[in-house]
Amino acid sequence: MVFFRGGVSLISKLRSRTVQQPSLRDSVRWLQYQTSSDLDLQSQLKELIPEQQERLKKLKSEHGKVQLGNITVDMVLGGMRGMTGLLWETSLLDPDEGIRFRGLSIPECQKLLPAAKPGGEPLPEGLLWLLLTGKVPTTEQVDSLSKELRSRATVPDHVYKTINALPVNAHPMTQFATGVMALQVQSEFQKAYEKGIHKSKYWETTYEDSLSLIAQVPVVASYVYRRMYKNGQVIPMDDSLDYGGNFAHMLGFDIPDMLELMRLYVTIHSDHEGGNVSAHTGHLVASALSDPYLSFAAALNGLAGPLHGLANQEVLLWIKSVVEECGENVSKENLKDHIWKTLNSGKVVPGFGHGVLRKTDPRYTCQREFALKHLPEDPLFKLVSNLYEVVPPILLELGKVKNPWPNVDAHSGVLLNHYGLTEARYYTVLFGVSRAIGICSQLIWDRALGLPLERPKSVTMEWLENYCKKAA
Repeated sequence: MVFFRGGVSLISKLRSRTVQQPSLRDSVRWLQYQTSSDLDLQSQLKELIPEQQERLKKLKSEHGKVQLGNITVDMVLGGMRGMTGLLWETSLLDPDEGIRFRGLSIPECQKLLPAAKPGGEPLPEGLLWLLLTGKVPTTEQVDSLSKELRSRATVPDHVYKTINALPVNAHPMTQFATGVMALQVQSEFQKAYEKGIHKSKYWETTYEDSLSLIAQVPVVASYVYRRMYKNGQVIPMDDSLDYGGNFAHMLGFDIPDMLELMRLYVTIHSDHEGGNVSAHTGHLVASALSDPYLSFAAALNGLAGPLHGLANQEVLLWIKSVVEECGENVSKENLKDHIWKTLNSGKVVPGFGHGVLRKTDPRYTCQREFALKHLPEDPLFKLVSNLYEVVPPILLELGKVKNPWPNVDAHSGVLLNHYGLTEARYYTVLFGVSRAIGICSQLIWDRALGLPLERPKSVTMEWLENYCKKAA
């Protein structure tokens, strides 16, 4: 059973803010038109797609030649940072205010999306509905979607056999990505493409694959966890639980607060616009008309990198190393000395800084609020709080960091560790399960809008040198 939060008063507040914040105008428009009682998500999409196709066509015909900015050599050599080059409908990242899902901030999603209990955290199913339709769903719509995802969650035996062929101590992300690849044999998109399906129908089989993939990844992920850390004792799905709650349950955690944490975790990690490694990889591979399973498996391999999803693992290990070296009740002065020691040795302080954000990550903030509510006396949480006060001024003093503030990875491991999920090597798998919602939602729209094969131009250093000489 879920409960819908918000109501008319909150929507009215959001409407009143459109005068001061034009960026919210589209999200409020969606909220105003959320009047359908249709419980079928695919039917809602069928109504929305023609309108958005015309919108894209008009944008291209009327403004196709408008320049969005200049490309510099620094951008080419610096990982394309700051270069606008992707269409990503489901979320937008602002350097100052953080991520917005279809125009809604994380606090707004917490207020508006249905929850498992009054005042609880938002259900991931609600965010999936929001990302796909741009509309805040009703309680009944989220219940219906949750039921559909449970009906799609059966994983074929060959997937488990494929994972079992790997050493039990293989990295969790290796096992998880292997399991996703093994799911690919059921792809409805691939079967339809081989039969010659018309491109206008691509989105329908992509939708089928995407919802099945989203439904199955918690099952595969929990199997990997139980295989590695719990002697292979698998816990079946509970048909009375929602998506996030069931994931926690299948991992082996049934404490109500842990179920709430998993709902929050999956929701806030689901999408972070299209330029990050995992999202961009999924979009890039899918642009070749690879099916959602192939595309998401590729995204997972990007997520497994130390500079992307593996960071949450590294943060907790680093925090525990601080405790080992300085003690659990380390003073702020001694903590400052340790931070300088870390930086002077040529290492970074994990969990601080972001490629786009220039203020504290709101995903960090909402996790901090969760900790203050549920585990204020946890020793590692107190250490994280002290780091929040100590690290940014030091990084600012260093003068080489554009963003000294904590990101999402600075906090998630401490929360998971508190409730008993202490295996840091596994944390990126949790990130991967979450990211399926965002990547697959955008992939459905990629197909619906007929977005083309991605193929940017590359150049050599010699080309750059010659171009710059001519420009000078």
